[in-house]
Amino acid sequence: MKNATRVLVSTLGTIMGVAGIEHGVGEVLQGNVTPSGVMILSWPDAAFFRAVEGEPAMTIVPNLLVTGILAILFSSVFLVWVTIFIQRKNGGLILALISIPMLLFGGGIFPPILGIILGILGIWIHAPLTWWRAHLSSRLVEYLSKMWIWLFAANLIAWLLLFPGLSIIGYFSGASNPTVTIAIILFAFVSLLVTIISGFAYNIRRQTA
Repeated sequence: MKNATRVLVSTLGTIMGVAGIEHGVGEVLQGNVTPSGVMILSWPDAAFFRAVEGEPAMTIVPNLLVTGILAILFSSVFLVWVTIFIQRKNGGLILALISIPMLLFGGGIFPPILGIILGILGIWIHAPLTWWRAHLSSRLVEYLSKMWIWLFAANLIAWLLLFPGLSIIGYFSGASNPTVTIAIILFAFVSLLVTIISGFAYNIRRQTA
């Protein structure tokens, strides 16, 4: 594994890109309909998405069919960029910019928001990490770098539990617990932060070696 930050950005970005496309499909299937406001539901009548409240999204376009097409388009561009071009110069910045129309044109709420976070993180893929070198002891770098793969796995599981885990569990069990959902969201973001720092430690160790 050459760069932990790139692996994290590309993996979570792939999930978010697919999630954005899925939102768009739900909006396209609703047809040539005018939404009641900026906030919409991608799958309002689908039993599979009942556990996630029909998958909220937003749009500034007064047409769900057009919104869905744009969501699929921008989410597809996001998916291609995060998997192939993220390591390029300004790759992270461009990913963050692509996330904005995803948010405005029906790509969901969490996918583009996390996309912006991943885009900012992508700026650090080739960074020398000077600040982190100065503030992380060699022993802590050693420990965190060894823990990275396990932290990454835990964070990946958390995001997969959110998408599509909650929908699958809710569909087959008929259960929906908002407290559990909030707990998973909090764990996903907290573990993401720890995984990011651990990834920096992994990269520092690799650069030093």
